[in-house]
Amino acid sequence: MIDGNSTKAEVLTAVRQYVHALGHASEELKRDREVVLEAMKHDVHALFWASKELRADRDFMLEAVKQDVRAFIYASVELKRDKKVVLAAVQQNGRAVYYFSDELRIEMAECWAKCMDCEVKNE
Repeated sequence: MIDGNSTKAEVLTAVRQYVHALGHASEELKRDREVVLEAMKHDVHALFWASKELRADRDFMLEAVKQDVRAFIYASVELKRDKKVVLAAVQQNGRAVYYFSDELRIEMAECWAKCMDCEVKNE
């Protein structure tokens, strides 16, 4: 059984078999990129137990979103507004817009409407 005293190797082995094991790991291991990405390979929802710091780390979330677009759900509020992270999510799967905030969807719709308006004027 995994607990706060379990080693990184033990947690890595455990998350391959039971993704919820991450929830029992130490805070240090919940901040460990390798451990969390390994857990994510088996179930993206392992990000639920990842540290807030890791979910706010731009490089980590870019990697996570490229692995599974649903990782965007667990990104920090700031990263959900980050154009690079948003673009990575959409490039991975266009359905990522379902995970965007209402604010971001409105902004995208306004941008799309302006583009459409320009096309109509140019015809």
